[in-house]
Amino acid sequence: MATDVSSCPLTQRQLIDEYFIEHRTKVLDIAAFLDRMDRASARDGEDDFRFVAFRETLQELCSGVPGRIERVQMILSDQTTEPLAELDRKAAYGASIQRVPEQEEVRDGVH
Repeated sequence: MATDVSSCPLTQRQLIDEYFIEHRTKVLDIAAFLDRMDRASARDGEDDFRFVAFRETLQELCSGVPGRIERVQMILSDQTTEPLAELDRKAAYGASIQRVPEQEEVRDGVH
């Protein structure tokens, strides 16, 4: 196994021992959210940009390719570079309303 100056100093076993229960709880929260979405009285959010981004992040988490945090952060980030003429809302949405082509290329391994 190659070592890297940016690698984690803990072993996988140490990481599991330290953080498994915390992350198990987070996964159960996500499963509960998805189950609630499945049981919703109307299926009117399947194409909501936030839920689309959420599903993309789940796929990214399962990719097995190092660097998931950066790719997930980009999926959930508004990459608009032009300032707004005026504030259009009080709070952030938590995902980008518009998809940025470069983002999809980076996720697909094209730079």
